[in-house]
Amino acid sequence: MEEGSTEEFLFKDQDFSSELLRQLNALRQSRMLTDVTLCSGGFEMPCHRNVLASSSPYFKAMFCNDFRESRQAKVVLKGIDAEILDQIILYVYTGEILISTENVLCLLEAASMLQYAKLFEACSAYLQDKLTPDNCLSMTRLAKVLNCQSLNKKAKAMALKCFPEVASSEDLKDLCPLELIDYLGDDELCGEEEQVFETLMVWSRHDLQARQGYIQELFKKVRLQYVHPTFLFHFIANDSLIQSSPTCRSILESAWRHMFSLYSTNTPDVKPMLHVPRRYSNQEFLIIIGGRKDSQQTTRDVLLYDDKTNQWLSLAKLPMRLYKASAVSLHSNIYVLGGMPVSNKKSQVYHVSRNTWFRMETRVVKNVCAPAVVIGDQIIIVGGYTRRIIAYDTKGNKFVKCADMKDRRMHHGATVIKNKLYVTGGRSLTVDNVIEDLDSLDCYDPETDTWTPKGKLPHKLFDHGCLTLQCVPCSNLL
Repeated sequence: MEEGSTEEFLFKDQDFSSELLRQLNALRQSRMLTDVTLCSGGFEMPCHRNVLASSSPYFKAMFCNDFRESRQAKVVLKGIDAEILDQIILYVYTGEILISTENVLCLLEAASMLQYAKLFEACSAYLQDKLTPDNCLSMTRLAKVLNCQSLNKKAKAMALKCFPEVASSEDLKDLCPLELIDYLGDDELCGEEEQVFETLMVWSRHDLQARQGYIQELFKKVRLQYVHPTFLFHFIANDSLIQSSPTCRSILESAWRHMFSLYSTNTPDVKPMLHVPRRYSNQEFLIIIGGRKDSQQTTRDVLLYDDKTNQWLSLAKLPMRLYKASAVSLHSNIYVLGGMPVSNKKSQVYHVSRNTWFRMETRVVKNVCAPAVVIGDQIIIVGGYTRRIIAYDTKGNKFVKCADMKDRRMHHGATVIKNKLYVTGGRSLTVDNVIEDLDSLDCYDPETDTWTPKGKLPHKLFDHGCLTLQCVPCSNLL
């Protein structure tokens, strides 16, 4: 009750609506005051027009306009199973319905047809919880037919993220050509190009007579510039289906010439391949390269830090012992610049997809052991025999001072994960001008301009490379 004044009050019966529904349902079950019968599959279900019209835009349009159903004593609903219709009528009168794996698809279709929006979304949420790599493609197709955007979004996201598992599902073999072309051409597909090629070949050979004509359009979706040369030469180039298509052979020859041009400067007539991005990656890792560990020992170690599990893992070693080098990542490739004991001014570039090292001419810039990173439109210079952090705003063309580090730091590493700066190891200069080796891992948040300690490295380390590697999740790695 809510008091309006000393002489009156507003009474609210919180149970009135639910009790009204219970009484209406009792009247329906007793066939009292019912004025329309819904028919399906030989079954008849007496109902009240006003209840149906109040519950759904579909029935409101049917009974409140000059349609013949508004005057009929019996209305036949085609395309709806009698048992499903009975459950929906019970839902209308009680607000409750039991959704199961056996009835959810039929309920979803019926809710869509009869315009029960909340029931429709409830069925969608149920199916979203049941999504797996084996069924997400069929769910995507169903969601498009029924215009169920929430289910379509989640099913498509799973299909793209779990490509290795989806590629081996039976549903993929049943995709129509346009569906497969759209799927394999998506930039956010999480997969290696070698597997994209193998997937389209499995699909084509599943019904070779009917699907052979689509091979050239599908082959265009393989981003050959990111395929390992060995796989390109020994598997793709020798495939009989590829060789049977003049268009595929032409695409292959262009990729071949482009790849050879990377090894030679004597091919000025070779045009660059159409640029397409590397496939979508949904994980970022902190990578530490080389350096000197436990005092003066130079190492070839490459370490990976997973911020989700706070674990360190060892990756493939460097081709040489290296320290005092700078390192960055670009398109999943690693660039190692300068460093010791390399004495020349050439940088080493490792192409991950081609498993090959190249040399690149560059100018060495002296930075007094101060690494730099990029966050948004700012270039942040981190320490270097000082605690100061300076950010250069490329849009405003000005320098901005950031929160100082705890120590005067040099010979350290720095990289960015999720727009936060991570600083690894290095050496610090104490107030007594004593140099100390560090094993610290600190994080700087530019939004709050604050530093947070994140634990320690596996060992004290300085003069090492540090970068963020974007890659497709790999079960063999993590």
